[in-house]
Parts: sequence; structure tokens; C-alpha cells
Amino acid sequence: MARTVTTQRKTLNTALAWAVGLLIFFPIFWTILTSFKTEAQAIASPPIFLNFEWTLENYAIVQERSDYMRFLWNSVIIAGGSTVLGVIVAIPAAWAMAFVPSKRTKDILLWMLSTKMLPAVGVLYPIYLLFIQLGLLDSRGGLVVVLMLINLPIIVWMLYTYFREIPGEILEAARMDGATLKEEILYILTPMAIPGIASTVLLNFILAWNEAFWTLNLTAVDAAPLTAFIASYSSPEGLFFAKLSAASTMAIAPILILGWFSQKQLVRGLTFGAVK
Repeated sequence: MARTVTTQRKTLNTALAWAVGLLIFFPIFWTILTSFKTEAQAIASPPIFLNFEWTLENYAIVQERSDYMRFLWNSVIIAGGSTVLGVIVAIPAAWAMAFVPSKRTKDILLWMLSTKMLPAVGVLYPIYLLFIQLGLLDSRGGLVVVLMLINLPIIVWMLYTYFREIPGEILEAARMDGATLKEEILYILTPMAIPGIASTVLLNFILAWNEAFWTLNLTAVDAAPLTAFIASYSSPEGLFFAKLSAASTMAIAPILILGWFSQKQLVRGLTFGAVK
């Protein structure tokens, strides 16, 4: 009887997991599907699912109208640069909080996390003026710094949690053997925390890649990433849903492929660290 109940519970949990997964995936599926429709088919009511004439016209128009590779390269530089810079800054900070804690460590961590609750529009004006004064407006370097600072609390929190899993005795033994602080972090701590660091890098790369508010407000042409590429298909005349869907599909395709091939590492890192 107990085995039957356990089996039924597993079956129910599996069904619920599939239902939630399909619910989350459906907007992506619908976007990809719409990208192969004509504009008339895209706004048809009731919606057309699979019984329509598939076309690649939207992708051809998008590529003719926009320099997709320039937007893609900007996204790679901005997301990659902000993630790498964030990890470089966060590793020493997380090390200090994990292995040399003070009475205020938890308060500092909570304060850092509370900054994520601040509406971005609340600090847009001063940052915009600062960018103008420093000549960073519409520059990839400026966006790298901004996105790094935005995601830094998450990076520090995740790395702090991973580092707490590492026995401090190992680092103490390294110090007794004459390891310097730099050697301790680079050659002892970092290799042991590779799964956690990898999942942190992946998650923050995705967050930076999908960031739209700051990229739309702090860029115009030169540093515009794929989020601006998508927004360019919204015009005063209205939305061109089929072309917008094609642009969105081209923008999310690289990150979907990355997420698909790195899902095991990402889930493993999150399971054993940040949400444990």
C-alpha cells in the first residue's frame, strides 16, 4: 500500500513538473512559431497553430534591415565582460565573508541583497548624468560596469554559499604550509569551488544577456545589444508581430543553446549551493 502511494506521488510530481515546464516553455514556442508566419497570420483570431504556410521572409527582412552580428557581438562582450568582472570582484569578497566573518557579515549580505529590491528607474537619472559626464553613454565599457554592479549582490551571495561548503581546515593547512592569500584563493579555494563558480557564471551571464532596462536607456547605436535589436521592431505605427518574433528568436537562440548544453552544470551548482 505504501509503495503504491509513493508511486502515485512520484507520478503526480512528474506530471506537475511537466505541466509547469510546458507552461514556461509555451511563450518561447509561440514566439518561434509566430516568426514563421506572415503578419496577417500572426494577428489572426482565433490564433493559427500549425495549419499555416511557413515562410522565412521575416528572417530575411530582419537580416536585411539590421546588422544582427553587430548586436550579437555587443551582447557577448557586455554579458561576458560584466560576468567575468563580477566574478573577479566577488571571489575575494565572498572568501572574506565565508572564512573571516565578522559580527556584521550577515547584515552586509542582507544589505547587498536589499539593493536588488530598488526599482532601477529610481537611479536611472543620476547614472545617466554620470555617464554623460564620463563619456560612457552608448559604450560597451559603461554597460559592462553597470551590469556588473547590478548582478554583484547575486554573485557574492552565490559564491558565499558555495564557499561555506568548503571545510576551512583545508585553507588553514595551506596557510601552515606557507601559502599566501593569493595562492590560497587561486590554487586552493577556486579549484574546489569550480562547480559553484561555473553555475554562478552561467546564471549571471544569462541575467546580463537578458537585461533590457539599462541597455535600452544607456545605449543608442554603437553599444546596442540584442535587447535593443528586439526593441527596434516596435514602431509608432504599431508592432509587427511576425518580424518582432523573428528578431526575438534570433536574440534568444544563442542563450537557449548555451542553456541547453550547460543545464546539468547549472542545475548541479544551484542544487548544491545557492538554493540549498
